[in-house]
Amino acid sequence: MILGSSAIDGGYLTFSADEKDAILRLDNKAKRFIKPYLGGGDILKGNFRYCLWIADDDVEEALKILPIKERVDGCKSYRLGAGRDAKKAASVPHRFFYRKYRDENALVVTMTSSERRLYLPADYLGKRVVVSNGSLVIYGAEPHTMSILSSKMHLVWIKTVCGQLETRIRYSNTLGWNNFPLPTLTKSNQKDLARSAEEILLAREAHFPATLADLYDPDKMPDDLREAHERNDEVLERIYIGRRFKNDTERLEKLFDLYTKMTADK
Repeated sequence: MILGSSAIDGGYLTFSADEKDAILRLDNKAKRFIKPYLGGGDILKGNFRYCLWIADDDVEEALKILPIKERVDGCKSYRLGAGRDAKKAASVPHRFFYRKYRDENALVVTMTSSERRLYLPADYLGKRVVVSNGSLVIYGAEPHTMSILSSKMHLVWIKTVCGQLETRIRYSNTLGWNNFPLPTLTKSNQKDLARSAEEILLAREAHFPATLADLYDPDKMPDDLREAHERNDEVLERIYIGRRFKNDTERLEKLFDLYTKMTADK
């Protein structure tokens, strides 16, 4: 799990849907160099933003397109007048400063999430979507990973070991995911968890066009989605101890017991 990409661009490499449409009206050839660009708030609320994503080998061709050249030039001017990190990238103004994007399906979790939610609203994004540094992302994630991220076990762990922004959950990939205590999963376990994750996604789709923010509002969460999560919890928790945990205290006791064993082996 890694942090998403960051432009440090002064707003020149990233833009709204309306701005994207304006660029394409000026020159439709720009479409090749535009990708969806989503941060945590976009993913939760169903918003769409876009960005320029230009490979080094394509710079010469991209700069022949006037609206792209204007934005790249604007980015260079911004970086030259900005802070130390921005100045480092002034010589490559067509590039994001932190480039983590891979052309693979992405499993994302927002960096900040309401403490009221019963589950973390992780989600899959398709190829060609650039995830911003407002979210954390696993590229090429195994299907069962969605099940784990979306579980009560994982939420209890996150609330305990990660930080907060005001009262909201502040997700950390190093503390929250990379150190999450998990039993060894058999192929059969992975298959069962992948099926549970699919049920969660199907329950969400049944309520289209509701956003993740809508679906995971604890006062409005649809019954079928809540039930899909409960089934997912049961599948995962049975892998831990052969039954459902009685409460969060018992969950944490098991997680920290596994964590102690996990770190002692390092």
